[in-house]
Amino acid sequence: MSQVNNNTTENGLTCVIAEGTKIEGKFTCSENVRLDGQIKGQVNITKKLVMGTSSFIDGNINAQSTAVQGKIKGNLVISETLQLLPSANVEGDIASQSFIVDEGAVYNGSLSVKKK
Repeated sequence: MSQVNNNTTENGLTCVIAEGTKIEGKFTCSENVRLDGQIKGQVNITKKLVMGTSSFIDGNINAQSTAVQGKIKGNLVISETLQLLPSANVEGDIASQSFIVDEGAVYNGSLSVKKK
């Protein structure tokens, strides 16, 4: 079983969205993001997105790299690595440079793995 690296501070500051927090509308961040809450709308993150088990995104996601433990309903465009951990549930199309799926993770949609 793979483990997600929750230390997103290695490449700069981290924006933390706590469990119980709900954001509606376009969300853009130029730093790493740790999400335990919910976002409804377009998500654009310049660096790494780490989604905890209680997290939910209802919208399309663009990010550098992403580790998912929560739920996503939307399309993902990840420029580097997407990792779906055992509790991940993704409903949408995925485009990523590399893709890691742990046993137990669920995704429903098309998958495109592109070379850099």
